[in-house]
Amino acid sequence: MIENVILFQIDLTSKLAKSYSQQEFDRIGLDITVEQWILLKIVEESEGLSQRELASKSNRDPASITRTLDLLEKKNMIQRELIPGNRRQYRIILAEEGKKFIKIHMPLIEKHRKNSIKGLTDKEIQLLHDMLKKIQNNMK
Repeated sequence: MIENVILFQIDLTSKLAKSYSQQEFDRIGLDITVEQWILLKIVEESEGLSQRELASKSNRDPASITRTLDLLEKKNMIQRELIPGNRRQYRIILAEEGKKFIKIHMPLIEKHRKNSIKGLTDKEIQLLHDMLKKIQNNMK
């Protein structure tokens, strides 16, 4: 049965996680999508990435990254800076509004994350993480 296939379960879990997260974001009035949040966090953690590097790090296609960055830029959360000597690429940096947004909402996000893994021990979480990494490496 398809329900017994681990990749099906991983895909289902991923879709449920995204839906659950977006519902929580909407419920608390974040006015941001899960994709936008992920990019904001990556930019915060690895500021100065090019758009191409950001696409690779987020495992998203460059076209969807462009659209998401356009929206984040309109919300004054990120800025694009020209890369010296390269007129076609930009470094993506977190704007002050983006820094404030993350600082204000990170406690809510952390609470949401904890709720999603409630009932799992630290050992189980580490084991799950390790197993998912092995599966990912098998498919590279």
